[in-house]
Amino acid sequence: MPELSRFYGIVVTMYWEAGAPHQTPHFHVRYEGYRASYGINPVVQLAGALPRRQQRLVEAWAELHLVELLANWDLVQQNRIPQRIMGLR
Repeated sequence: MPELSRFYGIVVTMYWEAGAPHQTPHFHVRYEGYRASYGINPVVQLAGALPRRQQRLVEAWAELHLVELLANWDLVQQNRIPQRIMGLR
């Protein structure tokens, strides 16, 4: 599962799920035992759960990197490896 970014213990990934319909551009997030999926445009939590603080950090990060996330979505749809995106500091 290609890792896009890592910050404050949050791991952001994006990958092709064979056989799954992918109409909504999205990415996946892991933090400790939590998992969530987020839509890219608009940035919205689609599934799963994160603690409130981490949820706000992910949403802020995604807003800052919207163009990069959409470009990576296009790469993943072509079965190509997405590019790394800088995390929050």
